[in-house]
Amino acid sequence: QAQLVESGGGLVQAGGSLRLSCAASGSIFSWNTMGWYRQAPGKQRELVARITSGGSTYYADSVKGRFTISRDNTRNTLYLQMNSLKPEDSAVYYCRCPVSPLTDYWGQGTQVTVSS
Repeated sequence: QAQLVESGGGLVQAGGSLRLSCAASGSIFSWNTMGWYRQAPGKQRELVARITSGGSTYYADSVKGRFTISRDNTRNTLYLQMNSLKPEDSAVYYCRCPVSPLTDYWGQGTQVTVSS
């Protein structure tokens, strides 16, 4: 059974930066696409960014140019560097590893709060 554990969230002022990490246990990390999602109160969970096993990336329009997703396959760790943070980036951030239609791993989430 694989496990994903996020860290790095916190409170930051608008314009500041945070770096989220997602440590993956088990043997799921190296060959699977990984993603960061977020969910703000009263809103649906949304895709923020994802990265394939080969390093190809996708970003939501709302974070393009400000966030950078990366992965270290030797450390089984996924990262999200968030710069120029805005209050509307406040949410619980989750990492995800969809292995198959029946096997979909999520972390427990880490809170990001951006004050204006």
